[in-house]
Amino acid sequence: MKRFIKWLIIALLTFSSFGTIYYVYKLNVIKENYLILGGIIITLLWFFLSFKLIRRKTRKVPKFICGFLSILLICVYSLLCRYANATIDYAKKMTNITYETVNYSVLVLKNSNYTELLDLKNKKIGFLNSDNNLDKSISTLNKKLDYNSEKYNEIGTLIGNLYENKVDSIVISDSYFPLLEDNKVEFINDYKVIYKYSIKVNTKNDKVNKVDVTKEPFIIYLSGTDSRTTVSDIARSDVNIIAVVNPKSNKVLLINTPRDYYVQLHGTYGIKDKLTHAGVYGIEMSKNTMQDLLDININYYAKVSFSTVVNLVDAIDGIDMYSEMSFIPNADDKCPIVEGNQHLDGKCALAFARERYSYASGDRHRGQNQQAVITAIINKLTNPKYLIRYNKILNSIEGTMETDLSYDELTTFVKYELINLDKWSVESISLDGTGAYAGTYSMGSDLELYVMIPDENTINIAKEKIQEYLK
Repeated sequence: MKRFIKWLIIALLTFSSFGTIYYVYKLNVIKENYLILGGIIITLLWFFLSFKLIRRKTRKVPKFICGFLSILLICVYSLLCRYANATIDYAKKMTNITYETVNYSVLVLKNSNYTELLDLKNKKIGFLNSDNNLDKSISTLNKKLDYNSEKYNEIGTLIGNLYENKVDSIVISDSYFPLLEDNKVEFINDYKVIYKYSIKVNTKNDKVNKVDVTKEPFIIYLSGTDSRTTVSDIARSDVNIIAVVNPKSNKVLLINTPRDYYVQLHGTYGIKDKLTHAGVYGIEMSKNTMQDLLDININYYAKVSFSTVVNLVDAIDGIDMYSEMSFIPNADDKCPIVEGNQHLDGKCALAFARERYSYASGDRHRGQNQQAVITAIINKLTNPKYLIRYNKILNSIEGTMETDLSYDELTTFVKYELINLDKWSVESISLDGTGAYAGTYSMGSDLELYVMIPDENTINIAKEKIQEYLK
């Protein structure tokens, strides 16, 4: 029995030792000479302990000590392998994303007799001309049903023709539902969904704009979408931040652009739209619109969904927040915020971060709340208690973050930072403007929505700052 235990310990030590070397190498965040040194130390420890356990002349006490050390190393190595493998798996899933998912709903009026898709055979179905993926959407539905398609330029006209029975059904992207709800369009209570389908759309992965992230300044577009499912689903972009990163000077410039900024969506003419609505047409539209606004070339993008905040905060048992005033969040009336300190779960932390209607400064104060929530999350994550939950935390945010940075680019940058360990200087600025009401490209010229007319002075200041950081 003792012989079996001895060989079992040696076998486990062998697998865990060389497994650790393999996973740390695969992780690609440790400098090569440190990696080699670590590999040599692990190998020597394995050889020494195995030899002492096998050698018959080893005395009982030293052999016991070696056995104890072996079991301790097996536990440590196994934990390292588990964490490293989880990190690699998560990083590969969130990097080098090349597609988005567009979800569509086939809608009819509640009082109609249509209950399933086949009821619309040879009927008229309306579509929006502004849909960037219109042809693919029509083609996908054609495989399920024979029908006559009608195309309209504005969502108001599309819905109006359904009320007037000029079409029997309409098809819209699910990303339009929050727009209809927020603007209290009566139609939101009058329709029923009889069929849903999805298409995948390739996103442009422009290798021309890729740079060496350890040597050259680069720009990342950070998009916070209001997707409630997976981050790959197309949805409004409620948080729009441009991060200019200079790895040589260790400086980062963060430029926040209000969601209601009234801008010309990339590739469109005439009526402008809210910046947040650009996300309805995909991450490329949001990214290109930001490029047009600030006269820049964006190298990479990163998307985070609202689910990230909810799941992450719940995984760390909530966060403690301070509020300057009491209010009922517009996003969730079941999360009353009180003046002073309070403990918030994921759902209420998100509601707190999204609130702007209760503040006189509106979107500006919301930006402050978002920064406070991020700070609270970071403070909680640095508690050793939550390092033990590493896998659980990663699992909780799986599918809620993605970027077109490659795995190698991401790990190379992390490795560079671990080698240098230089302190970063972060500067934050915001674009500003004046509140107004106007028609929008997405909702039509007849429905006037709240927008923010850009202050060109703040845009020019941002442009100058960007050029400083890119030098």
